[in-house]
Amino acid sequence: MFDLHRLRLLRELKHRGTLAAVAAALSYAPSSVSQQLSQLEAEAGVPLLEPVGRRVRLTEQAEILVAHTEAVLERLERAEADIAASLTDLTGTLRIAAFQTAALALVPTALGLLRERHPQLRVHVTQLEPEQALPALAARDFDLVVAEEYPGNPSRRPAGLEEEHLLDDPLRLALPKPPGGPDAVAPGTGGPMGALRSLADHPWVMEPEGTAARHWAMTLCRNAGFEPDVRFETTDLLLHLRLVEQRHAAAFLPDLVWDGRPSTVPLRQLSAGQDTRRVFTVVRTGRSRHPAVLACRDALLRSVVLRVHRRPGM
Repeated sequence: MFDLHRLRLLRELKHRGTLAAVAAALSYAPSSVSQQLSQLEAEAGVPLLEPVGRRVRLTEQAEILVAHTEAVLERLERAEADIAASLTDLTGTLRIAAFQTAALALVPTALGLLRERHPQLRVHVTQLEPEQALPALAARDFDLVVAEEYPGNPSRRPAGLEEEHLLDDPLRLALPKPPGGPDAVAPGTGGPMGALRSLADHPWVMEPEGTAARHWAMTLCRNAGFEPDVRFETTDLLLHLRLVEQRHAAAFLPDLVWDGRPSTVPLRQLSAGQDTRRVFTVVRTGRSRHPAVLACRDALLRSVVLRVHRRPGM
């Protein structure tokens, strides 16, 4: 009979990559983690780890154990969900991760709706980009992630996760404000591609290299025939907006950044098929029917509806 605690440590190593990362995540000493995994090897009767330079990797037999551990943990999460569903009051802690614009435009309203219906539910929110949040969800650092997907850039999903659509968020070209100053930029003609080409020689602000947003933006510019002069890099879209407002850069901005307010910079449509990002929630399969997760997803969907009704002119 395998010790479940030790199996979970092996699973953590699979997700986090190093003994030090496992120890830090679980507030253990690295030596303690190593000792527990050595005892698990003795229980299994086969090597579970092999050295690779200064690190270790899981053997084929360890991967088999981790796959079975995932199944056991998923079943335990389903049991926890069933127990929670049998109770009258929704209590406990729900851990959410959301990228910046969703955290600003959707999460606060959803928190208010959750507080009204489930005042005993404690909600923790972390602002985190999907590239980091989805692996952390699989590692059980969060219960629900609000994620995004850019056109033509499907993100890799760790196994054992389920997603649910929230909204389609339009993406637009944000122009440095004309007219007036000597550094104003003309809006361009010739439809979406013409407006984009008119900014070929202008500085740009984009998200950092390695993000789906950056890959999508670079592809858009290259398809328009130019290599953008990226002088500013940040995941903070409010900084993107400020740099455009003060004519330091052009940018691509999603509608969520306005949070129902009128835009403060000129905006242009993008080409069809490249003009919308998908926003969705992701949870682990075993936790998808937990009452707290269901309540949170419902609150987020209702916050989307309320946001639509807050738009100017509606």
